[in-house]
Amino acid sequence: MSSTSLNLQTTPPDDPAYPTALKTCTAFKSVPSLNAIGNMGLLSQNSIALFCSVQCPNDLILKTYDLVQALRDRGITIISGFHTPIEQDCLKILRRGTQAMIHCPARSLHKIRLSPEQKQAIGENRLLLISPFSASYPRVTAELAEKRNEAIGAIAHTIFIAYAAPNSKTLAFAQRLMAAGKCVVTFDSSSNPLLQEQGIAGLGMDAIVRRCLEFDDES
Repeated sequence: MSSTSLNLQTTPPDDPAYPTALKTCTAFKSVPSLNAIGNMGLLSQNSIALFCSVQCPNDLILKTYDLVQALRDRGITIISGFHTPIEQDCLKILRRGTQAMIHCPARSLHKIRLSPEQKQAIGENRLLLISPFSASYPRVTAELAEKRNEAIGAIAHTIFIAYAAPNSKTLAFAQRLMAAGKCVVTFDSSSNPLLQEQGIAGLGMDAIVRRCLEFDDES
């Protein structure tokens, strides 16, 4: 295990390590300081964000698991809140790999209890916990989750949304991402028409992985 610190670090907006895209995130009234535990260098890597509604058709669940395993095996950094049941399952898949992960809880990192798996991944320089929330926000709320998702959407180079239920916050979030000009992708599937109706690219698993790799080559 390396000497990566398990202690909380606070990065102000004027710090060179602060992600530039987060400075323009409209979810915050002012640019927040970024609290972190782990390898801050992971923020300089291109990452793909993972989102999925709480409810998801079975065929898309299986496709999402396969995609996350493929991203893991290709060493592509994934950023997510890992909050919904599908996202939590994906985190379990990622923990079995060696790729980098950026985990963004919808709460403060102050007084957070790290699991043995988290401590090991941080020690291996492949896990970063980040939060734009101060110690005044110790519990997850729907409002914080929405702000957290906006922050993730700003940081990631590509946003993958496995499924967005009708009239869901995930669907509204996807619409905002598209309006902001972000690169948003989903599966090309008849089980997921709402996202594609928004103009979001419906792709197969190999095409999503290839897009991430091509972005890395261009950077």
